[in-house]
Amino acid sequence: MAGSDGESIGNCPFSQRLFMILWLKGVVFNVTTVDLKRKPADLHNLAPGTHPPFLTFEGEVKTDINKIEEYLEDMLAPPRYPKLAAKNRESNTAGNDIFAKFSAYIKNIRPENNAVLEKSLNKALTKLDEFLLSPLPEELQDGRDVAEGGSIRKYLDGDTLTLADCNLLPKLHVVKVVAKRYRNYEIPAELRGVWRYIQNAYRRDEFTNTCAADAEIELAYQDVAKRLSK
Repeated sequence: MAGSDGESIGNCPFSQRLFMILWLKGVVFNVTTVDLKRKPADLHNLAPGTHPPFLTFEGEVKTDINKIEEYLEDMLAPPRYPKLAAKNRESNTAGNDIFAKFSAYIKNIRPENNAVLEKSLNKALTKLDEFLLSPLPEELQDGRDVAEGGSIRKYLDGDTLTLADCNLLPKLHVVKVVAKRYRNYEIPAELRGVWRYIQNAYRRDEFTNTCAADAEIELAYQDVAKRLSK
């Protein structure tokens, strides 16, 4: 999806999720943005009634983001391409309620509900923080330095990015940018596991080079913010 200029990368955590997967797989790909206000007819005909991202291959169109991810993981498989699936089931669900809590918080138009919704978002982030600081089974087996302060792993499932990170990180970045801009909210500093996770992501080209500019993310929520600021 194109940004406000009709060409740059716009705010779409779902597209970024797929970009990250392809990058981590080592696939060479080109990004062609689509201005949804002037969507080409051939693109409209491929998947009527839907917005990108979607995948087409040999005449088949996939529009569900989870199905696309599964397809890429199955088709781009070892030995040529690395496997990106998380080893631990819990890694796939960690933080899965954060974006919903954020959406309720940022779309709220009643000031009296703001504190409760902010607390709900904090609770979801704290749950993620606890997961990131809790040693994974392999960390305990390897006898790593987890006795003091918990796990020191970089990402959800260890020290390498997985499909779980490709799903969560783009959404977590949107939460960070939008909540700061329109609610003057910052992820609590005491959530050191979450902050470590975010900072490690910012050191990876696979994340930073597929991310929309902060201004584009803020712009995508501008209409919602206007209602909230009154």
